[in-house]
Amino acid sequence: MAGVVDALVVNCRPEQTAALRAALDGYDHPITIAEDSERDEGPMAGIMTGLRAVETEYAFVAACDMPFLEPALIDRLFERAAGHDAAVPRVGDGWFQPTHAVYRASSMADACEAALAEGSHKIIDPLFTLDYVVLEESEVREYASLDTFENVNTPDELANAAEQLR
Repeated sequence: MAGVVDALVVNCRPEQTAALRAALDGYDHPITIAEDSERDEGPMAGIMTGLRAVETEYAFVAACDMPFLEPALIDRLFERAAGHDAAVPRVGDGWFQPTHAVYRASSMADACEAALAEGSHKIIDPLFTLDYVVLEESEVREYASLDTFENVNTPDELANAAEQLR
């Protein structure tokens, strides 16, 4: 990601901060740790917290369990987001990928805050209140394989991902 973004903002619970700082030691770009103010509010609250810590107009949001991020696709998302509140991929059977998207930081943070205030915890809900553009699967494939959306949730998936990254 260092070739694509100017800084890294990592959202976490307070008790995870020390371990994350140690894991990111030596990363050659500025790092901000954005700690959750409320426990167990879910990914949307984490996205909101992270985006509130961003110092740029736009930010790429990625889930923490996506090991195959493709810089070319991230660049394309930034290009497509220009002048809009978001650029989000849609692949497969029409599934949006809101945890692999570029957002105007203030707009998405505000939309997340409003959705949470209404009791919504679906990550996709704030997106639909924004001015967003969609990268359809055909465009995504010009810049990355669909592996970029793969996530790792089990020890076996982690072992497989580590093998693929070798």
